[in-house]
Amino acid sequence: MELEDLLLVLNAGKTITGNSPLHEVMHRVSQDALRITGELNSGYREPARVRELLAELTGKPVAESVTVFPPFYSDFGKNITLGERIFINSGCKFQDQGGVVIGDDCLIGHNTVMATLNHDLSPIRRADMHPAPIVIGRNVWIGSNATVLPGVTIGDNSVVAAASVVTKDVPENSVVVGSPARVVRSL
Repeated sequence: MELEDLLLVLNAGKTITGNSPLHEVMHRVSQDALRITGELNSGYREPARVRELLAELTGKPVAESVTVFPPFYSDFGKNITLGERIFINSGCKFQDQGGVVIGDDCLIGHNTVMATLNHDLSPIRRADMHPAPIVIGRNVWIGSNATVLPGVTIGDNSVVAAASVVTKDVPENSVVVGSPARVVRSL
């Protein structure tokens, strides 16, 4: 089993059984992500070097228009897709096994958490993981300390207020607030 096999299963939304060969691949890739983010977060890095490390983390090119203020954390890295002109502020944590896609012109506030895995509720299957992607549309602003849960899509031009917990899809041109986040106005 290799990374490509794991990504096919993750992106199909299939369960990763605890202690399976795919689980072992996920652990191996995670060690690489921890090494890369350790280097990224161990001191000052020029913006170009930050992008180089992000490209190594994701395995994909990162546009020159992307800005990330470390520290930045990812426990997988290989399922992050970044558009153009994105700003990710310091302290963000991406659990991206299920996939995190961020569209062009997005602002991601301090300490935002994006979580794409759930564990099984059954105690005897608790080590099993259920992936679901997070998709952030274009021109979205996510406020500081927000948490976005597995399977959520945030529509274009929307705003997620600081400290919100986004548990379900956010329509385009909406402002959501709270825990769980709810629409409070349209833009």
